[in-house]
Amino acid sequence: MTFTDRDDAGRQLASRLEHLRGQPVVVLGLPRGGVRVAAQVARALGAPLDVIIVRKLGTPFQPELGMGAVGEDGVRVINPEVVDQAGVTERELAAITARELGQVAARAERYRPYRPREPLSGKVAVVVDDGIATGSTARAACQIARAHGAARVVLAAPVAPVGWEERIGPDADEFVCVDTPFDFFGIGQFYADFSQESDDAVIACLRGAAALQ
Repeated sequence: MTFTDRDDAGRQLASRLEHLRGQPVVVLGLPRGGVRVAAQVARALGAPLDVIIVRKLGTPFQPELGMGAVGEDGVRVINPEVVDQAGVTERELAAITARELGQVAARAERYRPYRPREPLSGKVAVVVDDGIATGSTARAACQIARAHGAARVVLAAPVAPVGWEERIGPDADEFVCVDTPFDFFGIGQFYADFSQESDDAVIACLRGAAALQ
């Protein structure tokens, strides 16, 4: 299956999420590419749209190996097993955390004037990206959503590889996907238009969603 663009993907994904209508849902798009998809989901469900700003904490010598994640308000989620196995010291962990929190703050500074953070306490957090590849960022987002008080976390994406649920594990309570092809090599191969999204495009989505509330 090929999606025309992220708007098309969002509409198709929204059709798989109709069972959430009427529940206390907050739709959380992963900047940048996931926000346009999330905007269509939020519109279809009549739910507020927000962004979930996360940064994975990679180990010093293997950055792709996530040992945790950080999000807004200084929320930090750590996987102690990975920290121990990688031999990461407290000093190294603190330095990596500080660096990534700086990146979270910089992105929040761009987006938050247009969209104050939507409270997640007791809500159903629907975390949306434009596709799942390794799942590390999606896992981080789910962990941060739960740390912010979400009662239930739903991870939703238009496309993901077969077995993607196993990559996320218990970090999400529910998984929703339009297509899980066997010939998955990258998210972009399933979009006719997979052009890079800008911060301005994210802000436009947030402004548009706020105007509909």
